[in-house]
Amino acid sequence: MKKIIVLFLLICMKAEAQSSALQLGNDFFERGNYSKAIEAYKKHSDSTEVFDKIAKCYRALGSIKKAKLYYEKSYNAFPEDELITYNYAKILLVTKDYAKASNLFEKLIYKDYKNPNYHYQKGLALEKMKDSMELALDKYKSTLQHDATHQKAIIKLGKYYLKKRKPDIVNFYVDRGLEVYPESAALISLKAQNFYWKENYIQSIKWFEKLLDMGESSEFIHEKLSLSYGQEYEYEKAITHRKKVLEYNPYDATSKYVIGQYYQRLNDHEEAIKWFEESLKLSDIPLDAEYTKLGTSYNYLKKYKEAIEVFKKALKENPNNISAQFFLVRTKDEFYGDLDSKIKLYEEYLKAYPQSPFKPLAERRLSELKKEKFLKKD
Repeated sequence: MKKIIVLFLLICMKAEAQSSALQLGNDFFERGNYSKAIEAYKKHSDSTEVFDKIAKCYRALGSIKKAKLYYEKSYNAFPEDELITYNYAKILLVTKDYAKASNLFEKLIYKDYKNPNYHYQKGLALEKMKDSMELALDKYKSTLQHDATHQKAIIKLGKYYLKKRKPDIVNFYVDRGLEVYPESAALISLKAQNFYWKENYIQSIKWFEKLLDMGESSEFIHEKLSLSYGQEYEYEKAITHRKKVLEYNPYDATSKYVIGQYYQRLNDHEEAIKWFEESLKLSDIPLDAEYTKLGTSYNYLKKYKEAIEVFKKALKENPNNISAQFFLVRTKDEFYGDLDSKIKLYEEYLKAYPQSPFKPLAERRLSELKKEKFLKKD
């Protein structure tokens, strides 16, 4: 009898110790002390019961490789447990084992076909697999069949059809999502981009500005707002937003060049020159277009000597720049005082570029100069 009592007490003590280890691990996990939680869980006698808990700890610590190992152990121990299967499949997505993840999500769909998230996760796996995008789209659509408000699936479909430039389909999904999630920044962004690519810049501005009102500021938003305002001839606002782009990327030569263009359209050529010159300092690509723009601003300010040098640089970058070819001649026309020199300029230009689209202008100017010379002789 005493032996039975002792044995019973030992069993109770062991069970209590195991229960204590499990509870201690849970307490550490709840307080975010994941390393201590792992130590406690590993003292539990039935390791299969805590594999998933250890995996969660390693995942929280950012040790994805170890998390995957323990999720796999947990799945092997309990292959029919839906939650364990789901967690293992998700870690497989993170570690780019897409085919295996896809198979596990298919298994979950078979168990619970009406669970929208299983369809969505299967779609994520398929999207990453080669030549499986159409199948992924089917899964995102299946997700919406089981949950018409599934925001992530709506966003996936919206992004896909935006990329394919199918604006009506984008609107179908995005408007559907906005009915339920009117403050979704992702959906509002898709709406704004869709209007931008449709060249409906007034609506594009409205929706991008809505993002800013929500506190969503980014280089992309300000760039698209700048371009949209520019298309609507609101150059001051276009400049404001392009300067915001430079706050994110101060060495963006393209933005500086675009700002120069906007100032040029405002006839503020002093500012235009400043921004064109800053752009040129940063550029490491053929600069003939930039030099040509800079030269036209110098011409507006009647700084013909500077303009001539800039047009020469443009032609050095690209000898086939037809605009720079003509603008150089036209600027020399303004700069030179001698009529014979001017006439010679146009004669040589017409001989060198007989197919130039500027030929009628050159011929008309040559005729004017010859007439002026004839009248002076009289």
